[in-house]
Amino acid sequence: MKKITIRSVPDGITSLHQHPLLHRIYAARGIVAIKELEHELKNLLPYDSLKDINRAVEVLTTALKAQQNVLIVGDFDADGATSTALAILALKSLGLKNISYLIPNRFEYGYGLTPEIVAVGAERKPDLIVTVDNGIASIDGVRAANENGIKVLITDHHLPGDDLPEAEAIINPNQKGDEFSGKSLAGVGVVFYLMLALRAHLRDIGWFLDNNISEPNMAQFLDLVALGTFADAVTLDHNNRILVMQGMNRIRSGKGRVGIEALFLVSKRNYTKASVYDLGFVIAPRLNAAGRLDDMSLGVECLLTDDPVRARTIARELNSLNDERRGIEKDMQHQALRLVDNLQLEQNLPPGLCVFEESWHQGVLGILAGRLKDRLHRPVIAFAASNENEIKGSARSVGNVHIRDVLSNIAAKNPGLITRFGGHAMAAGLSLAIENYPAFSQAFADEVGRYLTLEDLGGIVETDGELPAEYFNLETAELLHAAGPWGSGFAEPLFFGEFAFAKQVLVGSKHLKLILRHLETKQEVEAICFNIDVNIWPNNHYSKAKVVYRLGINEYNNQRKLQLIINEIISYE
Repeated sequence: MKKITIRSVPDGITSLHQHPLLHRIYAARGIVAIKELEHELKNLLPYDSLKDINRAVEVLTTALKAQQNVLIVGDFDADGATSTALAILALKSLGLKNISYLIPNRFEYGYGLTPEIVAVGAERKPDLIVTVDNGIASIDGVRAANENGIKVLITDHHLPGDDLPEAEAIINPNQKGDEFSGKSLAGVGVVFYLMLALRAHLRDIGWFLDNNISEPNMAQFLDLVALGTFADAVTLDHNNRILVMQGMNRIRSGKGRVGIEALFLVSKRNYTKASVYDLGFVIAPRLNAAGRLDDMSLGVECLLTDDPVRARTIARELNSLNDERRGIEKDMQHQALRLVDNLQLEQNLPPGLCVFEESWHQGVLGILAGRLKDRLHRPVIAFAASNENEIKGSARSVGNVHIRDVLSNIAAKNPGLITRFGGHAMAAGLSLAIENYPAFSQAFADEVGRYLTLEDLGGIVETDGELPAEYFNLETAELLHAAGPWGSGFAEPLFFGEFAFAKQVLVGSKHLKLILRHLETKQEVEAICFNIDVNIWPNNHYSKAKVVYRLGINEYNNQRKLQLIINEIISYE
């Protein structure tokens, strides 16, 4: 049985909200002052403390003045796509005419600015390459660009290694010596900050007046920032919450990119009532599907276009790719679970688990690792063959295991075991020789075992405790819905309680729809539990259960009702 814990509330914090429940929820998430809950743009951290920011602005200003040929090299996920689109749109709005982009095909070239990608990009004769959401580990790629007379400007947020590329400038809040306190910026957030600094400099030198250019409002790009930030599951610190909230406001007010609105339409969602849940679990997967199965350029084009008809056409293609991705993922998950079953009982599994199947689709490895991580409560790396000699892996981790640090430690203790790796706390990617897989699997299990206890491996569900009966209503659900944005590092409120079953029915072949009865108030409420174990549920032999849930709102025929979204059914009888 999983262990339920209650988030502790520090003493001595003055009122953060007039509602006692919301005060407790905020305090339990480390909020100590009301200012941390203010989401106006004026509260954004200034860009001045970003290391190399002045040099980067100088490089881009030179490119603008000389109308150089600039090539944006992005990444093949939602953060990379939004970063690429933002860089192109912003630089065009600032007056740059010669700009294009290149997204490495993950199956041919892998991740980042490799020498091979430089060779492909060199055919376009760029004067400057700007990396977005990648580049911090591209030592060989930057060297190849320099040898070809191409300057490189790196923007990235992934954790750097000991050695850095010899670029013209590197904008990454996580590099050594950087004093910018918002270390959790996504790649798209880094690009946004660079464009803010560039615009300010251009204003100071009279660029807009001299060239008869209307000074752009950078807020127009915040929908892209919100999407990329939430999709990349970076920590929603105060700065990121401002970016996400402001971007969500633009989307809801109809000021978002037509491509984002088209993705909402094809997903049968109303963008005027968009939530961060929609960004992370509805829109981002469709955008990511292009990079996972085909070419992320399709996703970038969806974000770049101003033509609603073209946007809807691309959105339908992305939706079809996402359906295909789901089918592939389902098959891979079944195979992976059989591999796990072959390791016998769950308690005999290693604390850090590696699974490998030569034929698995590389583009879906990250999703597979995430599903297994959630099910088995431990870090998981899923591997597939990239060629006859090498395998690639995608890692997903749990809260108290920094996965990139784990890989770094393994590499230091076992030189040559890992060919290359990169990532951040919760997700990482790596490559290694196929012959090294057994040794790496053991090294991974041993290293992760230094961080996890047996209790951790059983699964821990962190909650905000039992919800008092007086707050068990639609008003509280609406209050919490508006109190975010919730996400990684700023978890949406979860509660636990015991309820009686009034009704159970399976919907959509794998979701459990319930009518639950509150044991104290006798109030009946609808509830939904997604991706249930159909070997157990529905089961009318059970009369009540302890569940972990969040308060949701079910809106149908212009009526809004309280609905419980069940995260876990902990016990039942």
